[in-house]
Amino acid sequence: MSPIFAFGERLEGYEVLVLNERAVRAAAGILFLFAIVSFMNAWLVGNFQPTRVLVVAFLADFTIRIFVNPRFAPSLIVGQWVVRRQQPEYVGAPQKRFAWAIGFVLALTMLYLVVIRHVVGPVNLIVCAACMLLLFFEAAFGICIGCKVYNWFAKDKARLCPGGACEIAPPAGSGSGLASGAIVAAFAGLVTVVAIWVSGNGPYARAASPVAADARPASLDPAEAGRCEVPAFAKAMGHEAMWKLHNNCQ
Repeated sequence: MSPIFAFGERLEGYEVLVLNERAVRAAAGILFLFAIVSFMNAWLVGNFQPTRVLVVAFLADFTIRIFVNPRFAPSLIVGQWVVRRQQPEYVGAPQKRFAWAIGFVLALTMLYLVVIRHVVGPVNLIVCAACMLLLFFEAAFGICIGCKVYNWFAKDKARLCPGGACEIAPPAGSGSGLASGAIVAAFAGLVTVVAIWVSGNGPYARAASPVAADARPASLDPAEAGRCEVPAFAKAMGHEAMWKLHNNCQ
C-alpha cells in the first residue's frame, strides 16, 4: 500500500521518485479550461464570481498535491482517468513539486486579492495571466516552465524531464529555417488581412457607420432600450462601452 502522505512513486528502474506526465498534462489542460472561462467572464462582462470559485478550488487542489499526495488531487484523479488507456510517461517528481509550489503561491496571492479583498485591477490580471501561461505551456507543449526555474536553484538538476528534454539536445535546424519562417509570416499576414476585412464589414462596423446611425428611428423600442441598459457592475468597472459593444448596443 502506498503511504497517504507522499510525493511521487518509487518504481523499479527509476533512480528518483516519478509522476505520470500524461496525467499531469491532462490535469493542466482541465485547469486551464476552467481558468480561461473564468478569466473571460471577468474580462468581458465583469463577473468575478467564477474566478473566485476557481481560485479556491485551484488552491485546494494544489494544497493536496504538495502537502498530502498528488494521487488524491481531484484534477489529477480526473486527468489520470482520461489518459488511463495511454502508456504512462514517467518524469521526475522533485522538479514538479517546485513548479507546483509556484502555482500554489500564485493561488494564495489570488485568494487574498480576489476572494478576500475583492480587488479589481491590473495586479489580478498579471497574476492570473502568469498562472494560465504556466498551465498552457504544460498542457499544450509538455513544457514545465517551473521545472526550468527549478534548475536555477537546485543543487541536483532535474532528471527524467518530459520528452527527454533534460537528456536530449534538439538537432540543428529543428523547427526553424527560412522556409518555415516564411510560411509562418505569410500565414500571419493572411490572418491580418482577413481581420482587417472583417472589422470593416462586420455588423459592429455597420452599426457605427453614419448611414446606419441616420437610418435609426428617432425613438427606440422600449424593449430594446431596456436590453441596452448598461448594468451597474459594468459602469463601476468602466466597461460601459465594452458592454455595449459586446451586446450590439452601439
